[in-house]
Amino acid sequence: MTGHVARDQARDDARDSFVPFALVEWQSRHEPSAEYSLADSGCRPARLVDVVADPDELQRLLAIEQGYGAIAGAGPLRELIAEWQRARAADVLVTVGGTEANAIVLDALVEPGGHAVVVEPGYPQLIGCLRNRGARVDTVALDPARGWRLDAELLGRAVRPDTRVIVVTNPNNPTGAVLGDAEMASVVAAAERVGAWVLADEVHRGTEVHGGGVTPTFWKRYDRVACVGSMSKAFGLPGLRIGWLIAPPELRARAERRHEYATIAPAKLASHLAERALTAPVRQRLLDRTHALLQAGRTALRAWVDASEGLVSLIDPQATAVGFVRYHRAQASLDVAEALRSAGVLVIPGAHFGVEQHLRITHAVELSYLTPALQRISSVLRGLAPMNPTSQTTR
Repeated sequence: MTGHVARDQARDDARDSFVPFALVEWQSRHEPSAEYSLADSGCRPARLVDVVADPDELQRLLAIEQGYGAIAGAGPLRELIAEWQRARAADVLVTVGGTEANAIVLDALVEPGGHAVVVEPGYPQLIGCLRNRGARVDTVALDPARGWRLDAELLGRAVRPDTRVIVVTNPNNPTGAVLGDAEMASVVAAAERVGAWVLADEVHRGTEVHGGGVTPTFWKRYDRVACVGSMSKAFGLPGLRIGWLIAPPELRARAERRHEYATIAPAKLASHLAERALTAPVRQRLLDRTHALLQAGRTALRAWVDASEGLVSLIDPQATAVGFVRYHRAQASLDVAEALRSAGVLVIPGAHFGVEQHLRITHAVELSYLTPALQRISSVLRGLAPMNPTSQTTR
């Protein structure tokens, strides 16, 4: 490498302060070689035959011409998404997964130097997008001592007159906690006090395990709310890469301009499959399948924790296909995750969520797969040094 090229490369490296998506990098690098992967945040994916079981419907799909789809999403699909989100089709922008929706709406809302408040732990993409945008970010920690509840007073103190957006993940990834009505009201009140937006990542709506119906949406609780959803979790169809943004007209239009630059349009075949999946009979079949996996997996995870003799502990998730398991060992979560990976089991270290002594473990898979993976985790953890009894490290 010549001298001037080396200097240019050094300058480029110094300028590139881009925050990597560490969770996705970890998973994509190691998942192909994992004997047991408990790293996903969804249940075992559904098959296409679970969506298209009717031969006549299959023939109609085979006849679809594969041109560009509607940029904002086809009308029938937007109608079905609106029904699920209790919105209007005009409020819906179909995106390439919930990740695109998060990225483009934060880009539309926050200028470099703008202020944002993020409730943590949460989906790491959200805070990463803000930091890569050059935003000034303050975080508000959910309280594990109170079952990962939100402290309204802490949130109120974090929000400033110049706060542009409050970001929440509800149901929460990685903890599985669901905000109650009072907590949701506190988020809205804090935003309304300063005219900030609320961005609610609601990708895990529909994965509830305690009954009581689908988690209420933030949509329409305040006139400055945007909500993000996806086919990936409750419907078990992450491979379609279909998500959506629900937003008021002006913000939806600004996000759509960014969508045109980023992806132009969602894939036409994936959109047709998502439309089929959201029709009433197929939607219920997919939700029933997901809930069966969630219930069985949650029961097995709880039994494993209870039998661990204090090796691990868990605040029971109210939703999602994951448990945010605390291990009672001294090692940092990245080191523990590496030890588990060497033993053939891939999980997500709590460090990727800013929370130490925790592992995010997917449970909504077949028990014949989950049980031996959990046993192997126990074996590895037992071989690690225990925590100092006086240590109170949780975050």
